[in-house]
Amino acid sequence: MIYSSLDNPKIKELKKLQMKKYRLLNKLFLIEGEHLVNEAYKAGLLVELIVLEGQTFNLDVNISYVTLNVMNYLSELENSKVIGVCRIKENEIKGNKIVLLDNIQDPGNLGTIIRSCVAFSIDTLILVNCVSQYNSKVLRAAQGLNFYLNIVNSSYSILDKLKNNYRIIGTRLNEAKELKNVAKYEKFVIIMGNEGTGISNLSKSMCDEYIYIPMNNNCESLNVGVATSIILYEMNRWVYELYLCRRSC
Repeated sequence: MIYSSLDNPKIKELKKLQMKKYRLLNKLFLIEGEHLVNEAYKAGLLVELIVLEGQTFNLDVNISYVTLNVMNYLSELENSKVIGVCRIKENEIKGNKIVLLDNIQDPGNLGTIIRSCVAFSIDTLILVNCVSQYNSKVLRAAQGLNFYLNIVNSSYSILDKLKNNYRIIGTRLNEAKELKNVAKYEKFVIIMGNEGTGISNLSKSMCDEYIYIPMNNNCESLNVGVATSIILYEMNRWVYELYLCRRSC
């Protein structure tokens, strides 16, 4: 069957998945493009393909074919040939290395941070008041690595629970320790704040200490995606050094 009408109930329901409330209600989200579709399939999250008529995708999931008119209606990109319908996976906080994002709103920044979290072996990424991880721009920026990261949506109250077992480390430009001088912790939470205002007062009240990245006077601050990547690279070294210390002790 080829879906050709924009008024078809199935097509209308798929269109709704572009909105956050319907994604959460149905526990489904959309992805676009062959690369993301293949990554979602490998991660076991792909439940259906919406394919432009005349195209072929050999994946073992349900496939619905649509006309160009319907594909353009469902797609947020030009010349899209395939849309994937994926299930939302429920995650819980786990591991020793945690990043908490406080009110990050730029989709590109969140996508960059997701990629860095995977690259530097972060166990859990917590989102508090952030742009949705299923936002189409976030998904494209993350390039499928979001499928391999434990991402949890939560509230500021989660810091009360984490504080009992983790070192809570905030980021700011003054009254903070230089990144390389911070003691090495096996269990930590790094809080990265909003692009314009930094971390919130609620987050600040839970921090055990603060760090900053030293820069020359020509640069006032870094993009939060870049700053997070630098910090995670350095903290990944912490864990490796702690591992070497245990082996030699």
